[in-house]
Amino acid sequence: MHAVEEQVDRLEELIMKIAYEHLNTEMELQKLAKNVNRFQLEMHEFKDEMKDFKDEMKDFKDEMKDFKDEMKDFKEESRAEQKAMNKRWGELANKLGTVVEDIVAPNTRRIAREYFDCPELDFFAVRVDKRKPDDPSARREFDVVAVAGDLVFLNETKSTVRESYVREFIEFVNNKAFFDYFPEYAGKRLIPLFASLSVPDDKVKMLSKAGIYVMAMTDTTMDLVNYGDVAKS
Repeated sequence: MHAVEEQVDRLEELIMKIAYEHLNTEMELQKLAKNVNRFQLEMHEFKDEMKDFKDEMKDFKDEMKDFKDEMKDFKEESRAEQKAMNKRWGELANKLGTVVEDIVAPNTRRIAREYFDCPELDFFAVRVDKRKPDDPSARREFDVVAVAGDLVFLNETKSTVRESYVREFIEFVNNKAFFDYFPEYAGKRLIPLFASLSVPDDKVKMLSKAGIYVMAMTDTTMDLVNYGDVAKS
């Protein structure tokens, strides 16, 4: 009887041990199931994020394509505008062939009258092709030459104002080279005028410092834009 009780006790102990291990196994399986569920959820979220990322990349690619198309259109428009601008500049360059006659010449008369009190001109000529009397090989074209009493107006007109043009004219005036071509006007006061449709401020300052008047377009017509600066110098 005692041996039977011992066997029953061992059996109960074995059953308890099996039950305990089964319980641990169940708990581990539950933990594993939770981890699997969490992993599946994270994978699902990751897939959603990847989908969103792919959608964003697609939108980005579409935006880049639109940007490239816009840049292509911009370049084509720029080329077209540049072509049109070149055409307009070409037309303007052709027109500038008559700017001296159409704009500069009549305004030179007016400036002589209004600024220098010369209502009448003794001599007025446009595009004077003059040979140097003591050197027949030296020729020069003068855009406008006007004479009134003791004053001689010399107008140099340029379609484009480059610093080299400005410096050349300043040197020509300072060297009194004009009178080498027109010795008959020696002793008269030279009034130099540099004319262009538009003259940058820095070039105006250069010419003003050299005592040369600048003619440029204002709101209505060509006028002296630095009369005060030169007159008081």
